[in-house]
Order: sequence, then C-alpha cells, then structure tokens
Amino acid sequence: MRKVLSVFIVCLLSLTLSACSQPNENEGENINPADEIVEPEIVEPEENMETGSDAHILIAYFTYGENANLSNGAEVSSSASIQNWNGEVTGNAGVLAHMIHDAIEADLFSIRTVDPYPSTYDETVAQGRSENDADARPTLAVHIENLDQYDTIFIGFPNWWYDLPMAMYSFFEEYDFSGKTIVPFSTSGGSGFSDILQTISELEPNATLLEGLTINSSQISEAQNDVDAWLSSLGYGQ
Repeated sequence: MRKVLSVFIVCLLSLTLSACSQPNENEGENINPADEIVEPEIVEPEENMETGSDAHILIAYFTYGENANLSNGAEVSSSASIQNWNGEVTGNAGVLAHMIHDAIEADLFSIRTVDPYPSTYDETVAQGRSENDADARPTLAVHIENLDQYDTIFIGFPNWWYDLPMAMYSFFEEYDFSGKTIVPFSTSGGSGFSDILQTISELEPNATLLEGLTINSSQISEAQNDVDAWLSSLGYGQ
C-alpha cells in the first residue's frame, strides 16, 4: 500500500513540475525589442518659426545710376536718381540697398541691363515710358547663379510711370521665387508703390510677400533711420 502511494505521489509531482515548465502562450507577447514596431513622432513646423542666423539673404536691386554710362564725377541729384555711395555712382534704389546691406548680413546683387540707359535723366524717363508702352523686356546682363541658397530676397527698384521698370519684369520672369520670401523696397517722386505690390504678387504667386518700404526720392540721403525701423519691424537688423 505504501509502495503504491509513493508511486502515486511521484507521478503527481512529475505532472505538476511539467505543467509549470510550459510557457504561457500569451506571456511576453510583443516585448521583444527586435520585433517591436515604434511609429515615429511627426512634429509639425510651427507657423512664423524664426529662421536661424545662418539663413542666407539676398538684396537684389535695379537702379538708374548703375545702368547708365555715368562717370564717378556725375553730379549727385536725388531728383535725377543719381547718388554717390563710397565713391561709386549709384541711384536712389541703390542707396537704399546699401543701407539695408549695412544693417543686416546679406549679399548684394545689382540688376544690370545689356543696353545701358541714356546718360541724362530726362532721356531715361522718356525711354522708360517707351518701354512701358511697348511692354518691353530688356535683356539682363548679369544673372543669379545660386538662387537656391537664398530663403529671403529683398528686391528694390524705382517707381517708373506708376509701375515696375520693365527690366524688373525681365528679372521676375527669369526666376522662380516659389517658397521664398520677397521683401520689396522702392523709391518714387511721391507715388509710393502704386499697384506694384499687386503686380509682384501676380508675377510670383507662390512666394511670400512681406511689408515693403517706399521712400520719397528727396529723402533718400536721410532714410537710414526709416530703413532701420522698417527692418526691425520685420524682425531683421539689431
């Protein structure tokens, strides 16, 4: 009897240990790091995110004084759009471009035409009107070869006959500013931007157009404070 009971107990212990050694089929499911699939977190960029200090900025401008055969001794006259900057002849828009350049870290690009404008302002005014009436596209002599490296482009020009100089149409039609930020600035005899901002929006519909600055030609030499305040309002400069 004792022998039978002993055999029974041994068998019972054997079955119990065998059951304890079998893994639970649900135990440890999906905890193996090699098999676990983790979905990446998608972070949406914030609106109006500040660009880093390494963002590259270009200042492109068209100005009469750099598109005519004028000597460095040419008589300075803001009303004739002839100015002198660091010993070199430029125009009113050129002065603004250099003032912006002095306030922020940026590259300068002077828009030049193959055919120079007349050496007298009155003749240039007449030619500008003729080009406007003909919807002309003056051929550009210089070109931006590395536009992709610029996120923001300041673009300056004089207001000619309540419109962009036709060389600026050549400029906008040459380049695609999609995804870039355009910051316009201009000079005029009192007509401001006229409808030029709307024109730029139509020429570059996929660019972001920021608030521009327009300065009366008679106030160009004293415009640095206005330039600095404008840049500050846009988040540029000191």
